[in-house]
Amino acid sequence: MSSDATDPVTLGHRIRHHRLERGLTLDDLGTRVGLAGSQLSLIENGKREPRLSQLGELAQALDVSLATLLDSAPPSPRAALEIELDRAQRSALYSSLALPRVKPTKGMADDALTALVGLHRELQRRASDAIATPEEARRANTELRAWMRARNNYLPDIDALAEKQIKAAGHSVGAVTHRTVSIMAERLGFQLIYVNDLPHSTRSVTDLANGRIYLPPASIPGGHGLRAMALQAMAHRLIDHERPASYAEFLQQRLEINYFSAACLMPRTAAVEFLAKAKKDRNLAVEDFRDAFGVTHEAAALRMTNLATSTLDMPLHFLRVDEDGAIAKAYENDRLPLPTDVTGAVEGQILCRRWSARAAFDRTNRTTELYQYTDTPAGTFWCATQTGTTSDGEFSISVGVPFAQAKWFRGRETTARAVSTCPDPSCCKTPRPEQAERWADQAWPSARLHAHVLSPLPSGTFPGVDDAEVYAFLERHEGE
Repeated sequence: MSSDATDPVTLGHRIRHHRLERGLTLDDLGTRVGLAGSQLSLIENGKREPRLSQLGELAQALDVSLATLLDSAPPSPRAALEIELDRAQRSALYSSLALPRVKPTKGMADDALTALVGLHRELQRRASDAIATPEEARRANTELRAWMRARNNYLPDIDALAEKQIKAAGHSVGAVTHRTVSIMAERLGFQLIYVNDLPHSTRSVTDLANGRIYLPPASIPGGHGLRAMALQAMAHRLIDHERPASYAEFLQQRLEINYFSAACLMPRTAAVEFLAKAKKDRNLAVEDFRDAFGVTHEAAALRMTNLATSTLDMPLHFLRVDEDGAIAKAYENDRLPLPTDVTGAVEGQILCRRWSARAAFDRTNRTTELYQYTDTPAGTFWCATQTGTTSDGEFSISVGVPFAQAKWFRGRETTARAVSTCPDPSCCKTPRPEQAERWADQAWPSARLHAHVLSPLPSGTFPGVDDAEVYAFLERHEGE
């Protein structure tokens, strides 16, 4: 018997439905099964669950099978509406409104009942949409970052799953090829299809009905991004993700699929062997790790943070910083003093301009990493920073460690050194007195408004995804 079949509200409606079909009153049926009409009323209203023996007697008295009585489906469209209304009014969301419950009566028209249920659906939809507000997103992301820090950014179960999948696809050594990724998809019952008209709000779309994963035809030069996106799409199935019920769950799922993708492209056994040897040789470098596995610099840097603490006994930090100094991504378990807002979020906060993550933008030659020591109120940190460019502008990727750990890295001999006293405003956030005196009343800059600050996320089943655009896309390609 399924849990749905034992739902007392549905069961009560099915008993009432079959009783009324046979023209029996509550007392008539109660007499046949040895129950008072009032007791039977409680059962039909879902307020009391009958014993199994009573269910058998009720089925016999109503001349139906026990399986028919226990069917999880509502007995009629009207009953389905009444059940949905009952569940909606028992939800925490409705209770928080402190409004009285409406009990459907025989005289209530179906249209009125449909309207009530529709209002509850819209109430739930709007509540779900609210989870994608910037404030909620920042809170959820801050909690997730703390959750990962407590685990040293390492998820062994997903690492093991990834290694098992790539081995089953025939991969042994070297960079994971597009062919290997295609075999992984085929083993899951999917075909990878590259199209030019993916919905603008998506990176990929999975058609579960027809076994297809749609991807863009081109991505990061070399196709590194295409492999990652395909692996991320497969990860949803392999990790048994359900549709996210909250923004926090959406972020958790996104983290897990990104981790799975990186763990496939840089398998734990081979990656740890590579990093351990580089540490032994005192020659750790993100660029070598990147080139060995044929991935992007950012992917290699993030993967190094997954493995460094758990396998190399090394605390460290990772930063992705936009050209205006705003932090886009961050991870630290080495006490690096990151700027935060009142909620503890670091995303969007402006990083000290003395740090290498920002100093790297001022370099003329950016083909190699910038190595730098930075003295901070929390101690001295060594960082390796590489810059990059996208259609949205420049960014930098940094991996760094406390001073004592720098001895394992290439670039430790650098003489570049800076001093940061942030969050002291005098460090880099306030102009020099002579500058302020000269320009305070002589300057009128026009600020650039970041469009994403005011733009709401498209609201749909998945935060940030336009359902209508996705479904129209699937219909266009279904017959191909």
